[in-house]
Amino acid sequence: MSKSASLALDDPRLHRPAGASAHAPGHPSSIVQNKTLPLLALALGSFVIGTSEFASMGIIQLFSESLGLTVPEATNAITAYASGVVIGAPLVTLAAARLNRRTLLLMLMALFVVGNLLSAMADNLGWLMVARFISGMPQGAYFGAGAVVASHVVGQGHAGKAFAIVMTGLTVATIFGSPLATFMGQTLGWRETYVAVAVLAAFAFASIYRWVPQTDALNGVPVVQELSALRKGSVWGVMLVAAIGVGSIFAVYTFIGPIVTDATHLSATMIPIALTVFGMGMTTGNLIGGQLADRYPARGIILGYGSALVILAGLAFGGANPWLLFPALFGVGAAMMVAIPTIQVRLTRFAPEAPSLMGAMNLASLNAANALGAWMGGLTIDAGFGLLSPAWAGFGLTLAGLLLFGLTLWGRHRTATAI
Repeated sequence: MSKSASLALDDPRLHRPAGASAHAPGHPSSIVQNKTLPLLALALGSFVIGTSEFASMGIIQLFSESLGLTVPEATNAITAYASGVVIGAPLVTLAAARLNRRTLLLMLMALFVVGNLLSAMADNLGWLMVARFISGMPQGAYFGAGAVVASHVVGQGHAGKAFAIVMTGLTVATIFGSPLATFMGQTLGWRETYVAVAVLAAFAFASIYRWVPQTDALNGVPVVQELSALRKGSVWGVMLVAAIGVGSIFAVYTFIGPIVTDATHLSATMIPIALTVFGMGMTTGNLIGGQLADRYPARGIILGYGSALVILAGLAFGGANPWLLFPALFGVGAAMMVAIPTIQVRLTRFAPEAPSLMGAMNLASLNAANALGAWMGGLTIDAGFGLLSPAWAGFGLTLAGLLLFGLTLWGRHRTATAI
């Protein structure tokens, strides 16, 4: 498979020199000389989003106690955020289809500020769920628009790398943002955590405004063009593989706090360290996955899902031992993130006419995985199987995703052979 055939973001409209106007290509005054700053602005936005999403899992014990909830009940707030992403990704992307991508990114970051401030003010589970739903709505569209902007900046033939750059902010958030937010929650309070995220989101808004280039090359496309992608069965197949298979990362991550304190019997001060280790794995896997995605059509998913199955089984059997827990957390994060850039490239390969929507739908799929993984992990704990049982829930989800992916490859091979 050639790169030009497989990368949907390789639309010539998107690959003028960064900052060049569509009407005056190459004009010296319209070219951004430093590509690093726009990419840093995009990554800062995804860092803020990732900090908010993953910090909720690190402070779940804090807001559950504050609001008089059990931990499984408190997971409804996490599910609400994921639902906001799943519902908001297509709706916001389609509603804003004609908007310039830079303008869209600014609007999304502003909405994210509002959602996190509302989260800090929630005084019961219902209002917290509403606030987290609002906070989640911008995420899918942000990553969709961000992938288009990053692809414009890095140039043709690097769709996987472009998406990995945007995702890097999210994965780095699991190393620094989420652990620091968890520590802040433990020392100052969980409400202060959401206020801090809102303030950081305001800085991200300013960075995007200052550094992402204003160019007609980033103008939107007709809604009909974006919608056409949703008529393709191959697109829904990839989304299903992601929504099911990636659930394991969230089945484990959601319950890191209880696993560390109650299953491994470590101090609560070790929770931020466990989150950091998990995030280091995610960042490592994302970098590897970005390289694989631009070169191979399927290896990232097969390697990522297959490796995760082995590590999840090890976590389920030996996670009560700290010497096994921390390497397993690193491994789960790394293995699953290897697959995600390949998922993005496959989506955009099947729907080259709708790059923004495919980026948004990828994030929607991942947050469907978030909701599914957290829900199934909570079910296994409620059923009395112990705090390490979410690893088995994740094992089942990733195995189902890998088998489904194998079926889709087999089906496409049969179709190609028949033709």
